[in-house]
Amino acid sequence: MDYLVNHIEALIFCSPKPVRDEDLKSTLEEMFGTEVPGDDISLAIEKLKEKYSAETFAFEPVKSGGGYQFLTKPAYQASIGILLKQQSKRRLSTSSLETLSIIAYKQPMTKSEIEQIRGVNCDYAVQKLLEKELVEIKGKSEGVGRPLLYGTSSKFMDYFGINDLKEMPTPKDFFKEENEIGETKSEE
Repeated sequence: MDYLVNHIEALIFCSPKPVRDEDLKSTLEEMFGTEVPGDDISLAIEKLKEKYSAETFAFEPVKSGGGYQFLTKPAYQASIGILLKQQSKRRLSTSSLETLSIIAYKQPMTKSEIEQIRGVNCDYAVQKLLEKELVEIKGKSEGVGRPLLYGTSSKFMDYFGINDLKEMPTPKDFFKEENEIGETKSEE
């Protein structure tokens, strides 16, 4: 069983994006030339989590973005935040963030549908989101001219630390009374 744990550890470590269960299974089956039960993979991942739960490690295997990857533990968030702030002056602009949220909630969408909601041209924002791989082309619309349809990518989910689009806050979450300032007056 230790050899399986070591192989899974290596696969998660070397992958630039989260490794999904089915990818682990198919890779290990090709490697060993035999079927590897999913329960064995799950057990090996649990052993990895147990191993990295020790305080001697600054990172641990975490399920995020639909698969497993090594992420640093929350205790090191402050120092990592400072490093990332220093390294990355390029965050998502307000325009890009607005465009991304429209795509995330209403996908798949054409650029003209996005522009209709935002009220401004969004060519630059969509291009930047494509470059950052947060958005991808999902196909073509059946509408006039067959414009491209845009939707979020798996990197989007990884970027925001979610496994499924259902984990995104619902729009009603933004309109609770507790989020309002001041008192409401009732008319008598």
